[in-house]
Amino acid sequence: MKKFLLVMLSAALCGMRVDAAEAQAPSMSFFVTSQGSGNGANLGGLEGADALCRKLAAAAGAGNRTWRVYLGANAADGKPAVNARDRIGAGPWHNAKGVKIADNVADLHSDKSNVNKETALDEKGNPINSRGDTPNKHDILTGSQLDGTAYPAGEDLTCRNWTAGNSTNFPGKAQVGHHDRLSLSPGVSPWNSAHSSRGCGQEDLVSSGGDGLLYCFAAK
Repeated sequence: MKKFLLVMLSAALCGMRVDAAEAQAPSMSFFVTSQGSGNGANLGGLEGADALCRKLAAAAGAGNRTWRVYLGANAADGKPAVNARDRIGAGPWHNAKGVKIADNVADLHSDKSNVNKETALDEKGNPINSRGDTPNKHDILTGSQLDGTAYPAGEDLTCRNWTAGNSTNFPGKAQVGHHDRLSLSPGVSPWNSAHSSRGCGQEDLVSSGGDGLLYCFAAK
């Protein structure tokens, strides 16, 4: 009887430790959107893209955070350029499973970044299709250079600051990153800046390996 009670007590204590660990798991502060705008790179500007992050986060039970999309924008209409790295807060960030993505902005844009196929999950905790999957969706819209800064004036890789899409004839492109960090260039791990899309429409994004998906970070 005494042995039985000790076994039961040990099991209860183990259960308490598991529950405590789960309770201490960080809440989600990073995800890849499970869907895009459906209108190519026309996201309604940065504001529209932020709204999509908020909508998906709220549906996943994480609407109590200040969500910002990781997108760069060019200087236009008297407004300065916007660096993607300056929009997302200070970190740290964790995915829907509690796995740490990065401690801070500097680490996020270094070899310490933990963005890859296994960790770049959507808001529901599901993986995003990678190269080799059908369809491939590893192109993530960013409009950003490797260090997280915007491209120089006159070099538009944001599809007119995320307002050009299916209904426009704007012959632009959007810079994308690879969430799986797979690249044709050896030694490059371009989660945020791999190549430009074939155009701004939805078909253009799909044909180059994407679906108009975005990176969302909790700034607070």
